Amino acid sequence: MQNSNIEEYLHDIEMKPRSVFIVHERMERNLPLHTHSKGQFTYVDGGLAYIFMEDKTWVIPARHYVWIPQGLPHFLKVRSSATVTQNLYFYTEDDNNDPFYSKLGIYPVNNLLFEMISFTENWNGYIEKKDKAYVFMAAIKNILPQLSTKSFSIALPTTTNSKLRPIVLYMWQNFSDPITLENISTRFGMGERTLSRLFQSAMSVSFLQHLKLMRITKAIELIMQGDHTTTEIAYLTGYNSLAAFSKAFYQLTNIRPSDFGKQD
Repeated sequence: MQNSNIEEYLHDIEMKPRSVFIVHERMERNLPLHTHSKGQFTYVDGGLAYIFMEDKTWVIPARHYVWIPQGLPHFLKVRSSATVTQNLYFYTEDDNNDPFYSKLGIYPVNNLLFEMISFTENWNGYIEKKDKAYVFMAAIKNILPQLSTKSFSIALPTTTNSKLRPIVLYMWQNFSDPITLENISTRFGMGERTLSRLFQSAMSVSFLQHLKLMRITKAIELIMQGDHTTTEIAYLTGYNSLAAFSKAFYQLTNIRPSDFGKQD
């Protein structure tokens, strides 16, 4: 995207701070790291999206939305052209009414909220208080704290550590293989204790927890694609049994892999 288009898009979001700004185009996913003075609601369907922060990458599955509070640096990416995002940018003058609006969160979308989001396709651009649609848009914002009590919180830590980055890249490329602290430390010429401490100090997560996060993130992507059985996904993501995969998946998502992605 050209810099002029980026600046124009960001300017449009900010220009009327007391309005709701609705965008059905695929602009947000092409932006570099940026912030808004408005609260951002982005709904994802048809695959996975990723919201990148300065030190973490959050996973947004299909039929979920992310709430991004004002002023939080971020950028959004998707890996499939079939993934659809809808972006609503909300005024913030009433954000202090509920602590929900001050925290990043990723939440499932039930049938009620899905129908409300779908109805916003009737509008594009600014919705101001003088417009009939404003009451409807305000209702969406106001209902979020009541509907969104259970956050989906899979986040992959990121790092700029020069020793750790090639290790993490190798793990991403080979997560279906039998990966252990021992064989990774041997491959990269360092002791197991040194590697373990490096993960903990650079990303505040253990080696095994990071590997689990990688594998379950990939599993969610495969579930969303719908081309494999749960058993196949277990083996494709490096688990030697369906039971072990289901246990790990449930620990991170609080839902069974066979139930994940099913609509309410």
